[in-house]
Amino acid sequence: MEDKKFNVNIPEGYDGRPIEIIFREGTAADQLPNKEPQKIEISGVIGSPLRFLEKRVDLLDQKKCNIQVDRESMKIKLTINESDYYKGTITGTVTLSQVFSAFGINTGKKWEPNKLGNFIKMHRSYFKDKQEWMLLVDKLKSFNAKVNQSIEKKKIESGSYSDCISAEVNSNLPAFFRVSLPVFVGTEDTSIEVEFDHEIDGKDVQLTLVSPGAMEVLESYRNSCIDQVLEGIKSVAPDIVIIEL
Repeated sequence: MEDKKFNVNIPEGYDGRPIEIIFREGTAADQLPNKEPQKIEISGVIGSPLRFLEKRVDLLDQKKCNIQVDRESMKIKLTINESDYYKGTITGTVTLSQVFSAFGINTGKKWEPNKLGNFIKMHRSYFKDKQEWMLLVDKLKSFNAKVNQSIEKKKIESGSYSDCISAEVNSNLPAFFRVSLPVFVGTEDTSIEVEFDHEIDGKDVQLTLVSPGAMEVLESYRNSCIDQVLEGIKSVAPDIVIIEL
């Protein structure tokens, strides 16, 4: 076996006790490749930016962060290290509940009466008055309406004429119905009054669902929960700029 020599540096103040030396032969393991840092992109409920700041504010330079508030889209976005290519974003959103979105209230969604009847039939749990629910399903599935149209000719000052067509729909549906459901994810059921709008498409009549009450709930909750989160952010990180879009 070939003799091998090693240079050993004796530490200052060595007291003469044996020194154990371990050496290994073979090829050294490959060095792990250097990787660039990852961008932080987190999306969650409306309070997510506040939750992040509560646990990370001591690690951040608040002067390099910003908060963007988009009330129309019901979002709050926190950006950290804003001038850095690897800046991070934490976005909180107020989200409509799945069942509220499925009804299509205040969205202009058009329903064929029979299909709306089948939909409401499968969502009985959101009707506190089961008698009202049963009658509503029956009327939708046996929907009938009378459309009265009138045509009025109008003479314009320039001498030309135009035809004005107006239509009135009389149907067997009630003026409104009431449902109790969560408007937003994570909120309790809210009782809202829903009205029918009739839209004429040739000889067919389609229905849209509208609810001024649901709009009031949406506006009130959206603003209150966003304002609550912003107040929390101001308390935890007062030097972060807040920008309303």
